[in-house]
Amino acid sequence: MRVAGLFSWGLLAAVGVVAYALQALPGGRTLAFALAVGAVLGLVLQRSRFCFYCHARDWFERGNPRGLLALVLALAVGTVGYTVVLGSWVPVPTAGQLPADMHIGPVSWGLVAAGLAFGAGMVASGSCISAHWYRLAEGSLVAPFALIGSAGGFILGFRTWNVLYSATMAEAPTVWLPAHLGYGGALALQLAVLAAIAAWLWRGFAHEAPANVAAAHGVPRLGQAWRRLWVGRWPYWAGGLAVGLIGAFVIVRMRPLGVTATLGSAARALAQEQGWIPDRLNGLDMLAGCATALQASWLTPNALLIAGLVAGAFIAALASRQFAPRWPTWRDAGRGLAGGALLGWGAMTGLGCTVGTLLSGGMAGALSGWVFGAAVFLAVWAGVRAQAWQARRAGG
Repeated sequence: MRVAGLFSWGLLAAVGVVAYALQALPGGRTLAFALAVGAVLGLVLQRSRFCFYCHARDWFERGNPRGLLALVLALAVGTVGYTVVLGSWVPVPTAGQLPADMHIGPVSWGLVAAGLAFGAGMVASGSCISAHWYRLAEGSLVAPFALIGSAGGFILGFRTWNVLYSATMAEAPTVWLPAHLGYGGALALQLAVLAAIAAWLWRGFAHEAPANVAAAHGVPRLGQAWRRLWVGRWPYWAGGLAVGLIGAFVIVRMRPLGVTATLGSAARALAQEQGWIPDRLNGLDMLAGCATALQASWLTPNALLIAGLVAGAFIAALASRQFAPRWPTWRDAGRGLAGGALLGWGAMTGLGCTVGTLLSGGMAGALSGWVFGAAVFLAVWAGVRAQAWQARRAGG
């Protein structure tokens, strides 16, 4: 444990040295910021097991509301933060005027299809794309196949994009709630919806035995509090609070949080080089979301955010002795590739995933974020029910 702890501290110092060195490059401060924020985000995701699929499954299978309440908390905190920041950038929100770079996309049945596909991919592969990034750092051997499958799914998405864009997205409305309700109205509406969802989820606590309800055991000593950071998991609410704060904080220095832009750009570059996709993708680069435009350099803020996320999660997993690689099975590879393909197609068509479209879009007041999220959780609910039915049938 002592060796792993020292190695973790060494890696953390190395991330700091790299971030310091990046400042000498053009745009270096933003690159260093992206790496540092990514590392903190990876640590938070790993320690708090912040996973959209796991949280939804806990609720659908066992009625455990803690994970989904953490998601609600992240959205609520981020929505307040976005309102404060965007209010200084666009003092008077008006229809047809969108804040630059925010993940506010068109609302169409194509978006619903993207959400359903993404949710099905979560069920098949066992995680969303953000969770696969941090589970890669935990030694998961499903995660590499899921990420490779996601790249393939992006390519499929590029191939179907022009048809879907013409059929559903070209004329679809792009709804930014503050432009219609004002900042105060949009904030009140979103917080009211989140409060109603939280109240509904809270019913899950009623099913728990009194012994399982958290009880206070006094204030821990400083050493005990430090060990609790690295033993077991953080409370769900801590992850939700941290993700909400990071999501709001990050837009001050860079684009909204998103974990698919670099993966999508790499898939697009490969597919275009091989002639697998059309040279022109109608309207794609004009839409907001996790951009998949070809990059002149891979040393971008989003790439460094992902690098930091994986590094931070690896440091956290190593320090807490949760780095546990194992040899993959054919089943691991199959469900990773198949689920990843659905994740990639859904993320490309939905212009982001559960982080970029649902979290960042929802925090910004984009109706597209709410629609995408509803479709994702509907697909997860159906998938969990189907898995339970198969299990009962197999058990006789």
